[in-house]
This record gives sequence, structure tokens and C-alpha cells, in this order.
Amino acid sequence: MIPPKARQAGQDAEAAVPSAVVSRLDGDPELGATGKGLQVIRQRADFLRAARAARAPTPAFLLQARLRGEDEPASGLRVGFTCSRKVGNAVIRNRAKRRLRALSRLVFPDLGQNGWDYVLVGRPAATIGTDFAVMQADLRAALSRVHRPATRT
Repeated sequence: MIPPKARQAGQDAEAAVPSAVVSRLDGDPELGATGKGLQVIRQRADFLRAARAARAPTPAFLLQARLRGEDEPASGLRVGFTCSRKVGNAVIRNRAKRRLRALSRLVFPDLGQNGWDYVLVGRPAATIGTDFAVMQADLRAALSRVHRPATRT
């Protein structure tokens, strides 16, 4: 479909869309779908492996994190997002996942470590209702707990 302004000016539809918008919509394959060096976890097996690993609960979400094995590619960090039906209907679940994705774009480039898989699990009512700045501070604290060296007594 040709936008109305493009039709009046005699341009085709591709010339009417700025290149910055096109590249932002398509995403940079080198950067991944979520931003700077982040790749999205999409396979169920990866989610299940992360579920058996370290957990850092926060009031608004649960962070699951695992260091990938030697047989898996160690470059980059991967992030997954999930919300069960307990969070709400599809609209609420999608809103919660959008908030978690935005949160990951801000925090993981600074504090995430290469070779790790992270999964953010939304919580009912809390993922939507918690202030975004509080969620950001919670994710930073959860990442520091996950990456803290284990002390055994």
C-alpha cells in the first residue's frame, strides 16, 4: 500500500519510508532481535535448561540464568521471555513481555555476561503494576546475585 503523501508526490512506497525506520523494524542480524549483542531464546529445550539452573526471584519477575555448556556456542548472551496464562489474557501477557523486553534492552548490555542464557518469567499483576525504575533496579540486583561466586561453608 502506498502512503497518501507518497501518492501525491509521485513516489513509490519504498522511497517514502525513511531508511532508519526500515532498519529499526527489520533489526540488525548482528545485534539480534533485542538490541546490542542480545539473542532471543526461542526453543523450548533452552527454556527448560534455564529452568533447572540458578534462580533469582524479584517481586515483579523471576530471573533464571545458566552458563551454557562447552558443547554449545559461547558467544553472546541469550534472553528469553515467558508469561503463563496465570498472568492474564493475551493482551496482558503481551504487555508484560513487552515490559520485560524493554527492561532487558536497558540492563543486559551492561551487566549480562557472554555465554549465559537468561529467562525472565512474568508474575501475575506484578509485572504490569510495578514501576519500571523499580523493575530495573530489581533486575540489576538479581543479576549480581546470579553472578556472585558461590561461597561454601
